[in-house]
Amino acid sequence: MSRSVRYTSSPLLASKTPVWRSKLVVAAIAVGFLGLTARAAYIQVIGNAFYQHQGEVRFARTLELPANRGRILDRNGLILASSVIAPSVWAIPEDVDHDPAKLKQLAKLLEMPLADLNKKLDEDKSFVWIKRQVDEPVTQQITALGIKGIYLRKEYKRQYPEGEAIAHVVGFTNVEDNGQDGIELAFNKELGGKPGSRRVIKDRMGRVVEDIGDQVPPVDGREIQLSIDSKVQFFAYQKLRDAVIANKAKAGSVVVLDTVTGEVLALANYPSYSPDNRKNLTGEQLRNRALTDTFEPGSTMKPITVATALELGRITPQTPIDTSPGRYTVTGSTITDTHNYGLLTVEGVIQKSSNVGATKISQRMTPHEMWDSFTAVGFGQKPQLTFPGAVTGRLRPWKSWRPIEQATMSYGYGLSASLFQMAHSYTAFAHDGKIIPATMLKSDEPAVGVQVFSAQNAAAVRKMLQLAAGPGGTGPLAQTVGYSVGGKSGTAHKQVGKGYASNKYRAWFTGMAPIEKPRIIVAVMVDEPSAGSYYGGIVAAPVFSEVVQQTLRMMGVQPDLDVKAQVVSKAVEESF
Repeated sequence: MSRSVRYTSSPLLASKTPVWRSKLVVAAIAVGFLGLTARAAYIQVIGNAFYQHQGEVRFARTLELPANRGRILDRNGLILASSVIAPSVWAIPEDVDHDPAKLKQLAKLLEMPLADLNKKLDEDKSFVWIKRQVDEPVTQQITALGIKGIYLRKEYKRQYPEGEAIAHVVGFTNVEDNGQDGIELAFNKELGGKPGSRRVIKDRMGRVVEDIGDQVPPVDGREIQLSIDSKVQFFAYQKLRDAVIANKAKAGSVVVLDTVTGEVLALANYPSYSPDNRKNLTGEQLRNRALTDTFEPGSTMKPITVATALELGRITPQTPIDTSPGRYTVTGSTITDTHNYGLLTVEGVIQKSSNVGATKISQRMTPHEMWDSFTAVGFGQKPQLTFPGAVTGRLRPWKSWRPIEQATMSYGYGLSASLFQMAHSYTAFAHDGKIIPATMLKSDEPAVGVQVFSAQNAAAVRKMLQLAAGPGGTGPLAQTVGYSVGGKSGTAHKQVGKGYASNKYRAWFTGMAPIEKPRIIVAVMVDEPSAGSYYGGIVAAPVFSEVVQQTLRMMGVQPDLDVKAQVVSKAVEESF
């Protein structure tokens, strides 16, 4: 070195440092360490819960363990609805590996345009559903692609093996596996079970690092066994569909009831839909017309009017009723028959379906008496059925009835009911005068009914129904091979606004078999037939005949008639 520095001669080093300064520095360092120690103690001991919570918010997750939805079975144990594994595809968009080739393959597997896939990945940075409920073979191929940021979640979807034939009974679920219609909705809580849970810690990639806490296992939903016989249901649906198409009708419905247990053996509507594939579903397909659509029952009310008068002792089956000259005026309004039937017995009034005869019988009763009887068999009352969508219909209080309204109600105008209500009301005739509760669930016990007519009067009405469905009656096409039947046809103009359409009709037939000891009730309705015929005895009665014969055979009911070919050649008559 060219020169040396003499540090010892520096005036700064020569000055004496005050003691308080060094003590201050040491004290400051000590206070700093004490602060750090206190802060550490607070975080680790006193404030631990807060920071633990903050950590859990960022990394701990509660995973729902879905319960397997219960199956829906028919009365014989055939599966009508069940759940299968169908994982859903989701993503963390900010982590997704945007490999164009792989994303193109993914879009192809998911059957969606690549543009739609890219749009979904741009919606959110942290989470987005790509597609819900994908078939398992497809998810295996997705896993094989190994795309970073794309994940699968185990879920279930429903399958309905019986398709459109049973659609309006079982209903369907949404993507969250919650019931939306039919039995799926009515018994959603029982079918759905209770999901379990699993508490875990995840890393930022969404991967499970470890389990924390106890795992709560899911409780699977319970099975629901219906009263429906899937074979009867399919046959009834098939024959109804054929009739609607053949008659160029708008729609149709059919109901089959067991008269011993009150079980609904079939409830079908057309048009229908596939519960598995509800794309482009319309309200016309979705409507459960047998329960939701109401109409004026027309001539099918006449047996109830007659049964009421029999019960009150105002008439007997052989009481003569003069229907000449085929028309009758009540307070200025004229009621007509299709023909002048002249002098008829009460049995003849039902057989020929005379509006004039029904009117004159109703005039032997008070409005209150008729109203009591109509409500007793279920009109104006919501069906006590564990099923969504069942409507009440319309039956105005008796105090507001005018004479002409009492007259028209006797033959089915001025009140409304669903096809199901109509079928149910006839259990009073089939079950020895007792109206029995209906059920959609399987029941092996005979139903306990409420007596509304005597057994004798119920039998008398059954005989009248047999005449109405035989030669000389309005529904001979209801006859079937091997079984005696009885029933009543009906045809009515459809209401449009405040009036009636002149060229739109509803045709129906309600009856039972075998007639001496009825085992089933079948009700058929065809809406707006437009192929030329529109009478219930022509359009609906043949469906009744086919459904009755097939159902009784499936149930193992012995024929009560000689099995021989039966040809009906007599022209069918019908009254409104």
